[in-house]
Amino acid sequence: MKEMKGSQEISKTPSSSKRTLSSQGSVDIYAAQCKNCLKWRVIDTQEEFEEVRSKATEEPFVCSRKANCSCEEPADIEYDSTRTWVIDKPNLPKTPQGFRRSLVLRKDYSKLDAYYVTPSGKKLRTRNEIGAFLKDNPEFKGVSVTDFDFSSPKIMQDTIPEIIEQKDSANKKAKIAKGDV
Repeated sequence: MKEMKGSQEISKTPSSSKRTLSSQGSVDIYAAQCKNCLKWRVIDTQEEFEEVRSKATEEPFVCSRKANCSCEEPADIEYDSTRTWVIDKPNLPKTPQGFRRSLVLRKDYSKLDAYYVTPSGKKLRTRNEIGAFLKDNPEFKGVSVTDFDFSSPKIMQDTIPEIIEQKDSANKKAKIAKGDV
């Protein structure tokens, strides 16, 4: 399991457990790892996940944050290759109310692309687009461009399906790592 220094891991798991390639591409389960027992707990909603992630350093996730849950209970989900796992950065700001952060996995599994969906359904892919939207929509006067983060979670290479042909840079990293061992 990958370790993040200074805080617990927070993960998003894109794709379905059935591993059908046509169904993959977006996040279907949100999970956080307990700092005490290291078990993975499913987080019910994206909003709740963003709350956990936004306070990862100051309030590390523990099993007891979930209703009727303790470290004594079995894990909700196991880290394995039945789905593709990604690790999100801790302490990213929560998405402003009314907006939705969306992550889409590229077909070659090289990266997740982040964008925001406005309350009216418009997709915004850059800070410039967000700035223009906020300027044109004064009803969002309390919202700033800095409230949006386009950071891409790290894809866990050991959970990418073997049938996916990855870009050369990803393959080189994998070969180098195996050669160094």
